[in-house]
Amino acid sequence: MLIKLALPKGSLQESTFELMRKAGFHCTVSSRSYSPWVDDEELEIMLIRAQEIGRYVEDEVFDAGLTGKDWIIETGADVVEVAELVYAKHTRRPLRWVLAVPESSDIHSVQDLEGKRIATEVVNITESYLQKHGVSAKVEFSWGATEAKAPELADAIVEITETGGSIRANKLRVLDTLLISTNRLIANKKSWEDPDKRRKIENIALLLKGAMLAEEMVGLKMNVRRADLAAVTALLPALQNPTVSPLADEEWVAIEVMIEEHTIRQLVPALKRAGAQGLVEYPLNKVIY
Repeated sequence: MLIKLALPKGSLQESTFELMRKAGFHCTVSSRSYSPWVDDEELEIMLIRAQEIGRYVEDEVFDAGLTGKDWIIETGADVVEVAELVYAKHTRRPLRWVLAVPESSDIHSVQDLEGKRIATEVVNITESYLQKHGVSAKVEFSWGATEAKAPELADAIVEITETGGSIRANKLRVLDTLLISTNRLIANKKSWEDPDKRRKIENIALLLKGAMLAEEMVGLKMNVRRADLAAVTALLPALQNPTVSPLADEEWVAIEVMIEEHTIRQLVPALKRAGAQGLVEYPLNKVIY
């Protein structure tokens, strides 16, 4: 049984490979190749532009693929969405498709776009947005560098942004958000109905989601006197109850727990004051529960 998996070529390639590695799938590819090697005999991977993956998965060229919800909507791909995976090129946050105009523009709302020209890569999403607001405007497909097209080549743009840095750098003003998009693991309906292929795809989803959750968590070990155990455990926000193990000295126990990484800087000093000793923080590869 072989699963043909499409991964995004381009800006998401490196972050996708890193996520796959953390999930346990080690991939390597040369700079000119579109067929990475992966250390799983049940997987065959090909790199494809994210814009095309939904269509190819629907057409059963691939059993499964990783692409954005935006491109599923834009292409109208009829696929099974197996898992949501919130990651981007630089951050772990959703992407936004925004309507923007030059800072000096006299356009202040979508209604002001009547009869205007808009440049974007997501023509269908933009046209649906305009139709929803009862506005008639000319929507032109942009092959790239969309932020640079206003005002000389377009009155407004619809562009994707991760941090907003490129929008600000090009002196643009955001009027509205058309779509908030995250990445999805998708499958075609025929493969999803095949029990063996479905099990493999579900396993991939489980491991990818576990790897993403682990990025937000850390493991924490410590030693605690039994007399201080209640005070220490009361401070621990865990997925489940912490693991408490006896030590050779009967007056002491070892505690191990998983916690959200952003809480560490407040939690560790509090644990120390409550009596914890020998605190050790360590990274996690996957968290599955």
